Amino acid sequence: MRDPDTNTDPQAIALRALVWTLEEPDRASRLIDITGLTPADLRARAAEPAVLAACLSFLEAHEADLIACAGALDVTPPALVAAREALER
Repeated sequence: MRDPDTNTDPQAIALRALVWTLEEPDRASRLIDITGLTPADLRARAAEPAVLAACLSFLEAHEADLIACAGALDVTPPALVAAREALER
């Protein structure tokens, strides 16, 4: 197992978090409902910092998802928060 948080590139972390979020249909539906993004928006704009930050913010709003995502990506929850903060600058 690699050390958590070895990849600190905010965009890479956020893209991985977006993929993780979309892997589960109920979670993906919640993301779409809460953010107002459509599936077409996600496909067209997935690499945009604002969209990636919105995904991370969505995860932050539901601690269980934030913790589960961090575990799946082998990063810490604060690393996800830091990635969102960096993308919002």
